[in-house]
Amino acid sequence: MNNKLLPTNVHNLERILRVIIGLGALALVFVGPQTPFGLLGLIPLATGLIGSCPLYTVFGFSTCSLKHT
Repeated sequence: MNNKLLPTNVHNLERILRVIIGLGALALVFVGPQTPFGLLGLIPLATGLIGSCPLYTVFGFSTCSLKHT
């Protein structure tokens, strides 16, 4: 059930980049311009940590090289 709800569809390199971008955006909340728009960094951070992107699932797209049956 969980595999259908949150399939792994994000490549490991992309996961790392998403976490870095998410943390960078979250840093905008605390340092720099201190804008609340930095909270949008939670989205790439969460998808990077989980390894599943809901938009990829909806459109049937995957950057992960593993084939799931």
